[in-house]
Amino acid sequence: MEQIQHKDHFHGSDLEKIEQIYGIRKEEIISFSANVNPLGISPRLRRGLAEHVDAIASYPDREYTALRRCISQYVGCDMEQVVVGNGSTELISLFIDFIHPKRALILGPTYSEYERSVSLSGGSSHYYPLHAKEDFILHTEDLCAKLAEGYQLLILCNPNNPTSTLIPRQQMRRILDTCKMLGTYVLVDETYIEFTSDVAASSSVPLARDYNNLIILRGTSKFFAAPGLRLGYAVLGNPDMISTIRRVKNPWMINALADVAGQLMFADEDYKEKTRHLILSERKRLYQLFLTSGRFRPYAPQANFMLLGIKDPALNAADLFDRCIRQKMMIRDCSTFPFLSDRYIRFCFMKPEDNDRLTALLLS
Repeated sequence: MEQIQHKDHFHGSDLEKIEQIYGIRKEEIISFSANVNPLGISPRLRRGLAEHVDAIASYPDREYTALRRCISQYVGCDMEQVVVGNGSTELISLFIDFIHPKRALILGPTYSEYERSVSLSGGSSHYYPLHAKEDFILHTEDLCAKLAEGYQLLILCNPNNPTSTLIPRQQMRRILDTCKMLGTYVLVDETYIEFTSDVAASSSVPLARDYNNLIILRGTSKFFAAPGLRLGYAVLGNPDMISTIRRVKNPWMINALADVAGQLMFADEDYKEKTRHLILSERKRLYQLFLTSGRFRPYAPQANFMLLGIKDPALNAADLFDRCIRQKMMIRDCSTFPFLSDRYIRFCFMKPEDNDRLTALLLS
């Protein structure tokens, strides 16, 4: 399938537009659309950044040695496998430009930035669709058969946005074996991996040692609630690619404060534990609540958000978005995603009292 026409939508960062259209101050809006940790930034980061503000008086270390060491300890890889960047979005573009695929296969519905970056690099995007009738779970062998049609790049978001589904590591290994045989690179976006119930068992990071065609992307926008920091990183096991990327990328891709911030937040164990406890407990509670609602069809979530199919024929996504935003709560109308329609909405898990307000409104 060739490129799909995308409809306009409100992104989780578009609160200024909401403010203008609805006359609601953006500070009053609870964004269930942005998929950001409701606890806010790490307390250790909040305290430490002020103490290190003088870092901006000097250039950052070109190699970002201390930061990469901290990241490698956090994810469990060798420091030399880590490449840092100005947010995972910049790294998406950087690696796609490096691979320069003529044809890329994207698992959909998913984040639109992949298709955009492929297009800007001069390639064409083709989609392998997940299906509602299969609960948006990937049929691995069918995907492997599809790959034989010839693609230079496969892009997977894992867990996937907006379906919140996860490809287990054993299936990922099967996909990587197929791609290795076909000469296909695999870009795995793990933006939401830290919200899964077992990160160590779910992440593809250990596979980077075995597959030189694998690139794993992560960021700090969602789990660490720091989208304004623009700190992303990649893990890969291809020394030649690492060497080339480091040679061609801008020498200072992230600023000195982001360099310091990463070293502080990745080591905040208490914050990470509180985040995981909150998300995992609320995810279980809200999934069960919507499972028995009769009005919606929840798809079992593995990340910090849940996709809902709308069963009530009197409702659609635009109506529910409008109903929620007028009560100063912003959900995601999923009709803008490829292969979804106005019968789907998505919301992320916030603090229990906020989740209660939203669910009461959706189920009323």
